[in-house]
Amino acid sequence: MDRGEWFEPKWRWLKRLAMAAAAGPVFVGAGIAADLAALIVLGAALLVPILAWLVLIPVLHWKDRYLGEHSGTWGAFLALEASGWSRVVYWFRHVLPDWQKSGRYADTV
Repeated sequence: MDRGEWFEPKWRWLKRLAMAAAAGPVFVGAGIAADLAALIVLGAALLVPILAWLVLIPVLHWKDRYLGEHSGTWGAFLALEASGWSRVVYWFRHVLPDWQKSGRYADTV
C-alpha cells in the first residue's frame, strides 16, 4: 500500500470532522450565553469525533507503517499512556514526516 492509499481516506475523514467540529465551540458559546444545556451538549458532541480521530490516527499509523527500532516501545506508549502526550509526539515524529515523505519515510512507498 502506498502513502496515498493510506493517508487519503484518513485525511478526508479528518477534514469532514474538522468542518463539523468548527461549529462545536459556536454552539458551546451560544449555550453558555443563553444558559441552554442542550446547545452545550450539542457543541461538545460535535467536538468529540475529531478528538477521537486525532487520537486514533497515530495508533493506526504505528500499526500499519512504523519504520523504526522501537516499535514495541511506541506501541506500549500509544496503547497505555493516558494523557495523550505520546500521541502528540508521535504525530510530529512519524505521522507528519510520513505524510510529507521526509526523514526516515523519504524512501518508503
